[in-house]
Amino acid sequence: MATRTDEREEPLQLTVPVEGMTCAACVNRVERALKRLPGVLDARVSLAAGRAGLEIDPSRVSLSTIAQAVAEAGYEVPLDTVRFHLPARGEAEAARIREALERLAGVVQAEVGPDGTVSVRYLRESIGPGRLKRALRELGYEVSERLAEEEGLDRERQARQQEIRRQFVNLLIVTPLAALVMLGMFHAYWPLSLFVPSWLGNRWLMLGLTTPIVLGPARQFFLRSISGLRHGVADMNLLYATGIGAAYLIALINTAWPEAGFGGRDATFYEAVAMLTLFIVLGRYLEALTRGRASEAIRRLMALQPQRARLLRDGQEIEVPADEVEVGDICLVRPGEAVPVDGVIVEGYSAVDESLVTGESLPAEKTAGDTVLAGTLNRTGAFKLRAVRVGRETTLAQIVRLVEEAQASRAPIQRLADWVAGHFILGVHLLALATFAFWFFYGYDRWFQPESRLLLSAGALGQMGAFGFAFLMSVTVLVISCPCAVGLATPAAVMAGTGIAASQGILFKGADAIEATARLQVIVFDKTGTLTQGRPSLTDVVALPGTTAEELLAWAAIAERRSEHPLGEAVLTGARERGLQPPEPQEFRALPGQGVEARLDGRTVILGNRRLMAEAGVDILPLEEQAQRLEEEGKTVVFVALDGRPLGLLAVADTPKPTAAQAAAELRRMGLQVAMLSGDNWRTARAIARSLGIEQVLAEVLPQGKAEALRQLQEQGLRVAMVGDGINDAPALAQADVGMAIGSGTDIAKETGHVILVRDDPLDVVAAIETARFTMKKVRENLAWAFVYNLVTLPVAAGVLYPLTGRMVGPEVAALLMALSSLSVSLNSASMRGWRPRRRSGPASPAPVAPRPLPQEVGR
Repeated sequence: MATRTDEREEPLQLTVPVEGMTCAACVNRVERALKRLPGVLDARVSLAAGRAGLEIDPSRVSLSTIAQAVAEAGYEVPLDTVRFHLPARGEAEAARIREALERLAGVVQAEVGPDGTVSVRYLRESIGPGRLKRALRELGYEVSERLAEEEGLDRERQARQQEIRRQFVNLLIVTPLAALVMLGMFHAYWPLSLFVPSWLGNRWLMLGLTTPIVLGPARQFFLRSISGLRHGVADMNLLYATGIGAAYLIALINTAWPEAGFGGRDATFYEAVAMLTLFIVLGRYLEALTRGRASEAIRRLMALQPQRARLLRDGQEIEVPADEVEVGDICLVRPGEAVPVDGVIVEGYSAVDESLVTGESLPAEKTAGDTVLAGTLNRTGAFKLRAVRVGRETTLAQIVRLVEEAQASRAPIQRLADWVAGHFILGVHLLALATFAFWFFYGYDRWFQPESRLLLSAGALGQMGAFGFAFLMSVTVLVISCPCAVGLATPAAVMAGTGIAASQGILFKGADAIEATARLQVIVFDKTGTLTQGRPSLTDVVALPGTTAEELLAWAAIAERRSEHPLGEAVLTGARERGLQPPEPQEFRALPGQGVEARLDGRTVILGNRRLMAEAGVDILPLEEQAQRLEEEGKTVVFVALDGRPLGLLAVADTPKPTAAQAAAELRRMGLQVAMLSGDNWRTARAIARSLGIEQVLAEVLPQGKAEALRQLQEQGLRVAMVGDGINDAPALAQADVGMAIGSGTDIAKETGHVILVRDDPLDVVAAIETARFTMKKVRENLAWAFVYNLVTLPVAAGVLYPLTGRMVGPEVAALLMALSSLSVSLNSASMRGWRPRRRSGPASPAPVAPRPLPQEVGR
């Protein structure tokens, strides 16, 4: 990555994996460390995804600096290493190679040995070995051999599996020891007294059984809390270490020196130490399992990326790694193989399964000239394709990158949760100190009852002193708190929701887009190319007396000869189908929102709408009756005039998409207002809207007026989504509360919209809103549970019910409740995996409506 400071570069979006985070305090620590770096413009860290989404100035900060800052905070940015072999080079050339490689975005460090070995440490999310090879070739070096590669398809999965194995081993150690401790503590009670020997309850034996637990499975909490304190941050590990360490220390003192004044022999909390560790380790193990399931969708997308490609070079068929394919290469794809890169078929025919990229269930027929996407599966025939997008520019790579960025982003609803989680640890420690002080100095003398019992503890509290009682209360407060549930509530659900959406060809550009989509009130569709096919055809040619249809069409074709508008293409296609070959005009001028003007051999022809004819002083009254009739049929009418004299009119029709009416009906069923935005005249727009069951219409809107039309709706207090093609509608998409770019094809990364709908299907708007609503429902459920749990259990642990009930929640029960709380949030989010938006099929039958303008209709 470039580190030069002599020039300012454009901000760069970067997603960096972070390993070792366990709670919301970890997230805040990493965010603070990253935001302190000069050149880091923004940093958003997700606990559930284990990623940091960064916006950086690459001229001021490097990836190595970012990795170092994360390491200094006590965590790790996992890096891959690849080694190449070049002919032995001198020091000058080695320095040149190092500089060139380290300038690449994603490279942390490059080293060149005297024997020609090039070792590169890099971030796999940003760059791959193929790009590194190309960089070496661009320097004039031929890479002859890759010596070793220390990279996995999914480093994140490997790290999670290591965490699962680690906690499973801890569980195997602590479970039998905790069971023996509990048997020893309860040995005097029936029916355990029938078969458990009394010597198992010896305090020194309890100490011997508990010490391996503290030094083994519980050791991780002490080490991580010390690391956190060294960096000036407290996290959940500190709560665990404080609770376990304090209970063990008091038990040790009261076993060895019972007269020391810390509660005596009745205050040996060995069972609390054992069960506390058991339940925390069990919670960590189950959380690691469920978090892995939540990110399964993104891993499935990553697994789609082909590893090998078959190329045709110099007439020879060769096989290379897919990341070494270059733009313009000819790739051969046989039946049953995955397409290695985005490209255009140059020869052959096949049916390609695009379901895992676009969500489309049926294979798409592909022939010469059609586009195919990397990661899709060739089902039948063989074909050759020319590579158009390779490496990180392929549609699949863009999808993976967008999903990763969305999972690392933060929803507005998360701000309160983050604030609470960030201050939670300190607050709980203060509450624990206050609890100890209250019960030690006042509460014990007033309410203590010798017959009081702890849940899952042996016998009554008996003669426990004020210190032991107050200490027990304060430890329980420390253990029962659960900031993890608060911190996980939003990111865990967002992570699952974005994965579900991506598998359906729906890409949210951040958690804020999900929340905004769930709150929408009005959906405004652009007409052409969104609700309609976008490929209009010429249907009617109406010439005035004295002008033949051929003459009218010929002049119209001349006017549209240089036009790029879909209507112009329809006119030209209609002329050519009738055997006409229009010449190039000598002058041409496009009039946005009105039509076109052209000159040929001293004559001027204009083609456009009523506004253009009125400005040119052309009388179209003789054509008005027929124009209105055609417009009532849903056709777009354009008038043609030559040298100020009307020649006639042309009618062009753009048919609605098969699912457009169904999408409008489903959106209305969901309680949303549906509107259509069109540059067409009112009559044509109304006819199209009527056929689709859309009641509200914004008609005759100029391109520059679309954003203003949406602004007027927003000024009425409505939350508005704009659905457009993502290119022509860019200003409107940016103005809307949620911009949805539909049918985006391969330009995903360049789209203006907040939501990208890969397929060209209006029903995906319905699916996007359903997914957003379902995700936010899970977020609210998680937050409600996390907040209610802490609001209820913390006062109970502090003893507010003790004066009334004489019962206490012991530290071990507190640990169980804490683990179940965090686990419930993870399981609730993981349960989203099987959910899918309801895609309804079959013909829609919208009720007949009378289309009407929205308030403050534009351009009528």
